Amino acid sequence: MRLRDEARDLPVRTALPALERALDGHGSAVLCAPPGTGKTTLVPLALAAGGARVVVAEPRRIAARAAARRMAWLLDERVGGRVGFTVRGERVVSRETVVEVVTTGVLLQRLQRDPELAGVDVVILDECHERHLDADTCAAFLLDVRAALRPELRLVAASATTDAEGWARLLGGAPVVRAEGVAHPVEVVWAPPAGTVRPPHGTRVDPALLAHVASVVRRALAERAGDVLCFLPGVGEIARVAGLLASVDAEVLQVHGQAPAAVQDAVLSPGGGRRVVLATSVAESSLTVPGVRVVVDSGLAREPRMDHARGLGSLTTVRASRAAARQRAGRAGREAPGVVYRCWTEAEDGRLPRFPAPEIQVADLAGFALRAAAWGDPDAAGLALLDPPPAGAMAAARSVLAAIGAVDAAGRVTGRGATMAGLGLHPRLARALLDGAPAVGARRAAEVVALLSEEPPRAYGDDLAAAWRAARRGGDAYGARWRQEARRLARQLDAPGAGDGPRAGGAAQAGGPAGAGGRSGGRTGRECDGSAGLADDAAAGLVAALAFPERVARAKGDGAFLMASGTGAELTGESRLRGSAWLAVAVADRPSHAASARVRLAAVVDEGTARTAARHLLVAGDEVRWEDGDVVARSVERLGAVETVVRPLRDPGPALVREALLEGLRREGPGLLRWSREADELRERLAFLHRVRGAPWPDVSDAALLERPEDWLEPELSRARRRADLRRIDAGQALRRLLPWSTGEAARLDELAPERIEVPSGSRIRVEYGGEQPVLAVKLQEMFGLAETPSIAGVPVLVHLLSPAGRPAAVTADLASFWRDGYRSVRAELRGRYPRHPWPEDPASAPPTRRTNARR
Repeated sequence: MRLRDEARDLPVRTALPALERALDGHGSAVLCAPPGTGKTTLVPLALAAGGARVVVAEPRRIAARAAARRMAWLLDERVGGRVGFTVRGERVVSRETVVEVVTTGVLLQRLQRDPELAGVDVVILDECHERHLDADTCAAFLLDVRAALRPELRLVAASATTDAEGWARLLGGAPVVRAEGVAHPVEVVWAPPAGTVRPPHGTRVDPALLAHVASVVRRALAERAGDVLCFLPGVGEIARVAGLLASVDAEVLQVHGQAPAAVQDAVLSPGGGRRVVLATSVAESSLTVPGVRVVVDSGLAREPRMDHARGLGSLTTVRASRAAARQRAGRAGREAPGVVYRCWTEAEDGRLPRFPAPEIQVADLAGFALRAAAWGDPDAAGLALLDPPPAGAMAAARSVLAAIGAVDAAGRVTGRGATMAGLGLHPRLARALLDGAPAVGARRAAEVVALLSEEPPRAYGDDLAAAWRAARRGGDAYGARWRQEARRLARQLDAPGAGDGPRAGGAAQAGGPAGAGGRSGGRTGRECDGSAGLADDAAAGLVAALAFPERVARAKGDGAFLMASGTGAELTGESRLRGSAWLAVAVADRPSHAASARVRLAAVVDEGTARTAARHLLVAGDEVRWEDGDVVARSVERLGAVETVVRPLRDPGPALVREALLEGLRREGPGLLRWSREADELRERLAFLHRVRGAPWPDVSDAALLERPEDWLEPELSRARRRADLRRIDAGQALRRLLPWSTGEAARLDELAPERIEVPSGSRIRVEYGGEQPVLAVKLQEMFGLAETPSIAGVPVLVHLLSPAGRPAAVTADLASFWRDGYRSVRAELRGRYPRHPWPEDPASAPPTRRTNARR
């Protein structure tokens, strides 16, 4: 291949011989090359020059298009000749194409249709350090293909910053080929905020940090020459910073996955004047933005998170990894020496994670689980992955797939599941497309699913039907992408077999929503387009409910809803959906500090549609439970956590009532029973003996008592029907059932832990057992003459010596020591206050008494 002169200067050229030797000898290799070396562009062309057909997989559409354009430029050709690209909804290739750049999602679809990848000689997985789930899955599938079908297929894992040794092990000991770049020096300027900035939570970023980032951009424009590339976590932050930079003397461009193609092309072309490019992580790798000499890094990134318990997936804002920070900084040194302004401290830099979190560990795995099942490995146990999927996330994913009929009870893919896997959609959206088409028509089902597959701009509002109408009208970039995707999905429905297969849990099986006229059967979307009778609002609601049945939600009042999953959901104050009785929630997120999810996009549905879409969640039965302090018995029909029908239950079963009463005891404690003073004292005596003697004396703590209610609360518990009946149970009488009668030890209760003990005066004084030691509260004069402290079960009694008026005068567990050392001060204090009582100088030999001197 003849290439432009610029190709000769690309540093990766020196590594090409070693790479070719590695592929010839081992069949796979790990290529590590810094940004700007030509890893993405020259390597595929060099491999194709030897007669190979090369597929390059990029993590993003913008990178795939840019790489294809750059390679075509090096060949002095237009895209679609020897270099082409394929992304979702767009394919520019020809018979001459020998290098095809695709997204990893497209490659996955191709592998599942044609595992042999007929006609492909080399696959390059670019930017594998980003650890996207699709890229990891592609690598696992390709290794399977090499092992079982095509050992001659060559595989390259390429990245600027990666765990080279880990990838080499994964590829079976593949050689690591390194290209040393002629990197221009990049100066690091630490530019942390001066004031306090709140850390990000959920998708929220402190406006103070964004204002600081904008000020650093202004500073960079004043201090340095060249264009500025600023990294921000998401579209919202880009728009906010763009607003703060409206007055700068430079062109401000916004680059992200949703940006119009014209804007993306403008960014990747040399500018006429000075530019500020605000970008998400799409600009970290595979793209060269000409003219950039300065990078401003906010230090934030967005990663997916999945709340499996609530069925809510979302993006969350996190600190960018050190690998990402290096990639971002490298953008400033692609063409000349540059500088990076980092909006954090040098000390913080050392605490950043080395690499981004692998997506397989944090994301929704329903799509991955379906691909693995369609590949023939439902548990993904045989797939070569750098990180195994978490067991809990896989279990949640398989549960979703089983509910929509994509896998059978053993986890194997069904015919319906194979169709879903071929649609290039999340399994939930595939279910909505297949089951929604018979009820609303193929075209409309495809249009709504296209809206759900890429969330519409916030400006469209939170009403899905209104957003649908806005997309139809709109001439914006989102509307163009939406129409393209809708057409693709409609064509997929028209493909042979798209409407075939059982519709487990689907609208067709349920007969369609109330009034929808939905019919069962295996018709394709095209055949049922003319029979769809639902209005657009109802059609949008049905399709959204089919996609997210766990999120059908019933109103609780004042903009609050309860979803079938059990999670609360709240609308914003200005939402037009606030008066709706039922919603199908399509997009929601739950901030880490909030109990309820925030609704981002939803459609109005009626109860019939909710039941149709979520019929697998519909259960009915009798419920007897403890609620609001008493037993409540009712017959309930539920849609997940949402109660749809509730009737009083007049004659609940005794076993259900008993369990409800036990639940009340667990929640409120044994205090629901009747506790007399004697019962409390018996419990304290038993607790003391259990503590100091152990078995056979029983544990009478709340937890222990409620673990074995049958041992002490029967038969009264089984006869009780409500709270008032518990109050009639004598707790003291019930506790006596726990005494060790069978061993004969029960008869020793009064010996081992007596209620009262006799003191020298002849009085029988009650012993308190509530503390660590038994307590004897007795008037001081009644203990005259007693030198040894009494003990119970080997534990010294704590003696509270009282004044004649019954007030505490001293506390001791050693009477002999008290008579010797402490008595004098107590005598001096009390003698003048109580002169009529005896206060002998030698209490150890004085007679004990309960009386005054006169009465004696």
